[in-house]
Amino acid sequence: MQNDFVWDERLGIFVPHLDKAWEKYDTSTQEAIMLHWERIRGRIPDRIGEIERKINELQDQLSTEEHFEVSCELNNKIASLASVINDLWLWYRLNQSITSKIHD
Repeated sequence: MQNDFVWDERLGIFVPHLDKAWEKYDTSTQEAIMLHWERIRGRIPDRIGEIERKINELQDQLSTEEHFEVSCELNNKIASLASVINDLWLWYRLNQSITSKIHD
């Protein structure tokens, strides 16, 4: 089952990586995958909080930065981290709807 998840360096979490269509897995395997995913998914808000703290630090630096080039670099880092947060929320919400469908 570990092979069903891969480390995403950008997001800082393991994400599902299934070798075949969901329906092709037997029920016990589906349940095991979902249980593992729920553990990972439960940590996504904490991961988002970590990134938000980094963004706040960068914004503090930006507010006192006088060099244009450095300001641009800080803005790029902030935008990149904000993109990661957006993607993490997508994973969190997308899989929440999948989980509820499976449990219905």
